[in-house]
Amino acid sequence: MAANDSLVRVINDRIIIVQVFISLFLCINFLLITVFFMKDFFYTTMRYIFFALTLMSDCVSLILSDFLLILAYFHFSIHMSLCLIVYAAVSLCNLVTPVTLTVMALERFVAICMPLRHGELCSTRSALHCVLIIHGISALPDVVFLSIFFVSASHSYYTQSSECSVEKFILHTWQGHLRSAISQFYFLIMVIIIMFSYFKIMKVARAASGQNRKSTWKGLRTVVLHGFQLLLCLFLLWCPLIEAAMLQINLMLYINVRYFNYIMFILFPRCLSPLIYGLRDEKFSVALRSFVLCGLYKKQLSKL
Repeated sequence: MAANDSLVRVINDRIIIVQVFISLFLCINFLLITVFFMKDFFYTTMRYIFFALTLMSDCVSLILSDFLLILAYFHFSIHMSLCLIVYAAVSLCNLVTPVTLTVMALERFVAICMPLRHGELCSTRSALHCVLIIHGISALPDVVFLSIFFVSASHSYYTQSSECSVEKFILHTWQGHLRSAISQFYFLIMVIIIMFSYFKIMKVARAASGQNRKSTWKGLRTVVLHGFQLLLCLFLLWCPLIEAAMLQINLMLYINVRYFNYIMFILFPRCLSPLIYGLRDEKFSVALRSFVLCGLYKKQLSKL
């Protein structure tokens, strides 16, 4: 009995900590999104458009994943059709972010290695087309996975009420294997693209001099941070396998590992985007300080 009470207290404390983290990240992201729409320079520049896209995607992902976490904590059951919609949205947002990071690495590659064509290839119109392509590419695994589910599930399955989790849509073992294979194929392509961008920018950085060298190395560090974010997203794919193995060993170990995975591979990667552009980017940082400090930096903002 004492052990059960201790376990409940640990879970309660961790749920509260997660709510604090999510609330903090959402406030920061909403603040950055507000700053993004303050200046037309930001919403007409490709890399800032992609930055805002990752922020919006992360906000939706955090809100929906927290919704599922609270449902699981209170053991609430929801209609499977609603669960299906929530799962599709979470899955889409979880893939939009890494795909966007990959495209952002390519944008840095074009800016540094092909500066004369950057204005042509990275226009506002091209950015909007890329946003549509990103969502199309990100939705493809969902379309495949859910199409197989629709064929396999009976009509009565959609009218049931149950706790919502991705496992509810895996009716056969091979479906889980297919889902994992598609995800890992995506991330393999993303890693190849980011590595390609890194080495091409590295080559230019070594040959650059003066101010160009400083700008090039800053772009290289940005690509490295994007790669680190992508690596954390990749680890998220292996979390269910690790958690299933831990559950067979010990319940408390399973809870500890799942909590660590949630903080490290879901929450933490989503705080890196504000760091990369919200703090490191000079123009966005000036606009952010001006907004937070109620116009104290208006003179600096007018220079953007």
